[in-house]
Amino acid sequence: MQSPWFGSGRGRHPRARVASRTYHRGGYPTICLPPLRYGRRAPGVRWGCTTLPGGNTYSAAAGLLASAPAMARKGIFFPLKDAALRDDVHDLGELVGLVLKEQGGEALYESVEGDRRAAIGRRQGIAEDAVRLAVRTQGREPREARELIRAFSAFFQIVNLAEKVHRVRRRRQYMNDSSTPQPGGLDECFARLKARGMTLEQVVELLGRLSIEPVFTAHPTESTRRTLLRQQQRIARLLTSRLDPSQTPGERRTTIERVRTELTTGWQTAGSSRDRLSVADEREHVLFFLVEVIYEVIPAFYEEIEAALVNVYGEGAAEQHVPEMLHFGSWVGGDMDGHPDVHAKTIRESCARHQQLIVNRYFLEAQMLAERLSQSGNRVDVSQELVGRIEHYRSVVPDARTTTPASHDRMPYRVFLGQVAERLRATYEGRSGHYERVEQLIDDLEIVVRSLGGHRGEYAGLFHVRRMLRRVRTFRFHLATLDVRQNAEVHREIVGKALGEPGWPGWTPEERRLRLLAALQQDESPVGGLDAAAKRALWVFEAMEFCDHRYGRGAVGSYVVSMAGDVDDVLSVLLLAQWAGYTDATGALAVDVAPLFESVPALENAGTIVARLLADPIYRAHVAARGNRQIVMIGYSDGNKSAGIAASRWLLRNAQAAMVEACDAAGIELVVFHGRGGAISLGGGRTHTLVRSVPPGAIRNRLRVTEQGESINERFGLRPIALRTFEQSVHALALNAAGGYARERLDPRWTEAMQCLADASLRRYRALVHDDPTFLEYFQAVTPVDVIERMQIGSRPVTRVGSGIDALRAIPWMYAWSQSRHMLPGWFGAGAGLVEVVDRYGAALLGEMYAHWPFVETLLDGIEIVLAKTDLHI
Repeated sequence: MQSPWFGSGRGRHPRARVASRTYHRGGYPTICLPPLRYGRRAPGVRWGCTTLPGGNTYSAAAGLLASAPAMARKGIFFPLKDAALRDDVHDLGELVGLVLKEQGGEALYESVEGDRRAAIGRRQGIAEDAVRLAVRTQGREPREARELIRAFSAFFQIVNLAEKVHRVRRRRQYMNDSSTPQPGGLDECFARLKARGMTLEQVVELLGRLSIEPVFTAHPTESTRRTLLRQQQRIARLLTSRLDPSQTPGERRTTIERVRTELTTGWQTAGSSRDRLSVADEREHVLFFLVEVIYEVIPAFYEEIEAALVNVYGEGAAEQHVPEMLHFGSWVGGDMDGHPDVHAKTIRESCARHQQLIVNRYFLEAQMLAERLSQSGNRVDVSQELVGRIEHYRSVVPDARTTTPASHDRMPYRVFLGQVAERLRATYEGRSGHYERVEQLIDDLEIVVRSLGGHRGEYAGLFHVRRMLRRVRTFRFHLATLDVRQNAEVHREIVGKALGEPGWPGWTPEERRLRLLAALQQDESPVGGLDAAAKRALWVFEAMEFCDHRYGRGAVGSYVVSMAGDVDDVLSVLLLAQWAGYTDATGALAVDVAPLFESVPALENAGTIVARLLADPIYRAHVAARGNRQIVMIGYSDGNKSAGIAASRWLLRNAQAAMVEACDAAGIELVVFHGRGGAISLGGGRTHTLVRSVPPGAIRNRLRVTEQGESINERFGLRPIALRTFEQSVHALALNAAGGYARERLDPRWTEAMQCLADASLRRYRALVHDDPTFLEYFQAVTPVDVIERMQIGSRPVTRVGSGIDALRAIPWMYAWSQSRHMLPGWFGAGAGLVEVVDRYGAALLGEMYAHWPFVETLLDGIEIVLAKTDLHI
């Protein structure tokens, strides 16, 4: 019997593509995208009407919103390939219903069912059900409302898990069907490179140039506790085990019972902390994914690359070594922008914690290898190199002798790996005998690899040693590179006072630039004593230098300057580093300064700023000492909040093109660091769409992107999903680097039309969001922003200094709109731009742009996805 909990959901795919591309709500049109693939306007629908119902007045908008029906759930296509997912969701829905009855009682279950049925009816356009749902949800006691929310959350979480498991299922189906490579996978990537005439050696050389760098950040959009994340992983593993066709009926019943146990335990577990998260809490959240998921899949990722090369190029590819291309970063503990609890101490603590975790992992793996490699010297020889290293370590790590029984003396691999484990223990504890550099550990493991390879050990442990070696080469002794970030305004205030220039904030950027250059060139010291803020700033550089020396190259990364507005904001950081004495062995400043362009003026002038920066001899010499590479970060969220999605994306694209031109002219490698989130409005989306939509040269061999909030769990929450994420990144970056994507050839009419779209969109967006005096009241009334401000899911304050819309940080701004299903940052203003383009240039040109310009395709597809999720009635 079908559970009423899942009711009409059977046969529906949770992320089905909406067939219709235009929506009409209750007598007034909302923003609508034209059916560009057909090049004509849909009958009875106006394109791009972006006015909120009732115009700009809060009372009128609220009145019309109350009567607006939601988009009907009709005309939705559900692919047959997702039938297994439909069945999984049905079965798991029944399971959640049983848990609700048992744990919450029949009354809770019936309340949930009543709300669910009424919501489905409202979704299908039944007016009576819309009224019934409104009546049911009004005036509930807080405790009852909390339990209902918890019940629906439990169901949505299990559905999301089922979808992840279905992705694993689909991936396995492709892997079992050699005739059909998975789109975006490694086999397809290498087949396309081969079709372009690239040899095996050229492909391997290309892979050696690639660098894929996810940077994990802490943002208040992910509130799941680590306890529940681990529970979700256990449920996912249980669900994945159901994919085994050899499972007996009894085993399948046992699996379902274990899933029910996990669901019941989760129901009885607090969903979030009662206290505001600390920086340490956020750090552990990020490290959970790095250590418990990504660490485990690193060797498998490279093994899949090697297997794909063999599939495409033949057995000769088996002899090729694929270089490491994955590197990881973090901002947690180093992001000081607007965060009083992040400072020099948290930088040291984060780097220390990174090292502790990774060294402990190596220690455990070395012990496991010692247990596995039990070869006897009486049965097989080992290299003299290994024997010599064992003898050397008897004096270096004498404690290893006490942990190795005398009976193991004739087991050289076990003895040596025990010594390696002891050195790792000493490294963890910071005592004598420790590894001073990660290269020493790599050398030890390579000795074992060579010995096994030369003495019939290919199938006697070599595979496992190579796996550990992959991990060590990837994570080294720092696990993840910690970036440091601070707001440009903080630097301006500190430097102005330290230079004895009281009118500093009022100086023009050019005046500040000239004064800073003089101070750098003459090695000026601060005037008088430093105040507390200046001392804290210098302590940050001292902490960075300490971590560099203690944990090795790569422990700390770039110094990101948020809200950078001109050249002086970069030079200020250099001067602070010079005062702190943060230099390398050659005496050159050891800091890589990465300006973050995120405001509209900064993005408009990004190319000019970079060109002027690189034209200065002092800064140009600094960049040369740092490898002739300039990292520039671009922010998606603040620009979106200021200008709307269409205008901000066009600004970002133009900024990248201008910076590419400036760096190419100066002979400098540009690395664009994309500060994007999971939501479309934050720049989220598939990796290949990002790579294809940027201007030529903006992404070459290095892909550096932030991973924020819920996107971390979405992309790295399960091991097979993390593998797929890495595969897609390699696919996109390798094809882009090899010229595998069609070369962008822009018709001047396209850029003119896109500028027209951006301008019209910006005017419409700013007229409502920034210029309408009643909009703030509307925003506060229809979103739970006041609740978000009080939630304990992030350590950073959700507002900056000031008041109103401008003071609210971009991430909570997006989060608030998504909670009310307005999704306003992901679409508002774009419709006005589309109308302007169609009226001025015609629909045919817009369709042409969509069909042949990946930037426009990505922009409009993203807006369409957001619209499919938008429900103003909520």
